[in-house]
Order: sequence, then structure tokens, then C-alpha cells
Amino acid sequence: MNTTSSIGQGSARQSWLQPLRTWLDEVQIGDRQTAHFISRLIPAQCPFERDIVVLGRKVGHIPPLCKLNPLYEQFVGLRFRSLCYLADQCGEDISAYC
Repeated sequence: MNTTSSIGQGSARQSWLQPLRTWLDEVQIGDRQTAHFISRLIPAQCPFERDIVVLGRKVGHIPPLCKLNPLYEQFVGLRFRSLCYLADQCGEDISAYC
């Protein structure tokens, strides 16, 4: 019985986030300033992965937490669309964002 309730909670979480996922997937970039803002705001790689070192010895590791974000794929897609807009529509060099 416990397994059934946990499955139900997972699907409820999925349905609650679905409208936000859909909205993020449908955002169209049509402005240079917005594209620059999004490209600066969303990092190119996960900034959280760290090794914990004490007295020169590795005592622990913090894994990349980005994949735990339920909207990770949508944010990566939004950043990609922003970079594509800057490169394709504006003809800008996007190497500073990579």
C-alpha cells in the first residue's frame, strides 16, 4: 500500500510541474537583450559539483545537483534557444557563453 501512494505522489508532482515545463519549452526568444540575459543567467555547466578536501585529503564529494532539478531540461533548452538566436539571427559570437 505504501508503494501505491508513493507512485501517486510522483505522478501528482509530474502533473503539477507540467504546465510550467510546457511554458518554458514554448518560450520564444525574439529580443537580443533577453537572449543575452538568459545566456548569462543559466550556466553552461553545473556549478555545484565539488570535492571536499580536508588537510589535503579528499573526504567527500558533492555530485552535480543540476540533474535533480525537475526543470533542468527546460532550462538547458531555453539557454540553447537563446544562444541559437544570438548566433543565427543576430550574427553574434557566442563563444563567451560556452
